[in-house]
Amino acid sequence: MPDPMTDPLVVAPNLKRRLSGVTATVVRLIPVQARTIAIRATGPGLPPEVPHIPLARAALMPRDRWRVWHARRNTEMALGLILRHLLRRKYRLLFTSAAQRRHTGFTKWLLRRQDALVATSDKAASYLDRPATVVMHGVDTTVFQPPADKAALRRELGLDPDAVLIGCFGRVRAQKGVDLLVRAGLRLLPDRPRVKIVFTGRITPDNRAFADELLSEIRAAGLEDRIRFLGELPWDQVVRHYQALDLFAAPARWEGFGLTPLEAMACGVPAVAARVGAYETLIRDGVTGSLVPPDDLDALTEALQHWLDDEGARQAAGRAAREHVATNHAIEGEARALVAIYNDLLARP
Repeated sequence: MPDPMTDPLVVAPNLKRRLSGVTATVVRLIPVQARTIAIRATGPGLPPEVPHIPLARAALMPRDRWRVWHARRNTEMALGLILRHLLRRKYRLLFTSAAQRRHTGFTKWLLRRQDALVATSDKAASYLDRPATVVMHGVDTTVFQPPADKAALRRELGLDPDAVLIGCFGRVRAQKGVDLLVRAGLRLLPDRPRVKIVFTGRITPDNRAFADELLSEIRAAGLEDRIRFLGELPWDQVVRHYQALDLFAAPARWEGFGLTPLEAMACGVPAVAARVGAYETLIRDGVTGSLVPPDDLDALTEALQHWLDDEGARQAAGRAAREHVATNHAIEGEARALVAIYNDLLARP
């Protein structure tokens, strides 16, 4: 019998070394799927806890049976076509699309050549020219969970144990609405001395001027010790920072799916998010957090103020958020749905 460690039925490429939403999906999902099907990731920079094989091995699989190549980026779709048509490897091609926009001509060309498509939301499916199975992302609630002792965790992380802490995680750029949260903070923090904001995520060279402008505004307001950019953190540290929060903000101007509010809510943290991506299907407005119009500083400020000023409501929303994710968005459901698609592709003649 083939060894699933070196001869898997499903290969999930991840061709980007740095942490991104797609990489996060591969890192958290593959170990769960591996419980029920022989699946391995492939690509550079994967952490050791993710079952994976070298890319060269994925390119030279035996031709004895069909396997599934599950791509999530254009480059991975293109590589799947090369493996199948140039190297004659027996891969069924599957692509997951999170994009909520019209696709380019090249992407459409790639999509037409896939054996099956998955969309992460109904809206993402509506931008595809072919039928797709909608499988929403889930969260591993055994990893993303409330901490046993939030104050102790904050001390370990170098965060104020007595603060009311807002977090915003992801790359620092205008698309993520980082400037909106900073400017909401400039309005709210002077009258709320316990409130602090932390951002995690990389600042790329093309966004350096954007970040520098925000830092100048923060310094001018004398809030540099209360609005902080922590930079890109290792994956396990990102999880711990979610657990340390009191409130999460995701004021993106546009988004594909947008997993960060779900991860925060799994940790018992209510989320304030713009009505973009899949956020409207993830957040119960007024129950597990708030939804606001995109690019609306006044609405964002008002929603944050509500949760900051009502500790009882904030704590109740955190409990409701955890229960909502555990009941409706556990990662096991996503894994089962994808494994069913893999099995269907593998069973085709």
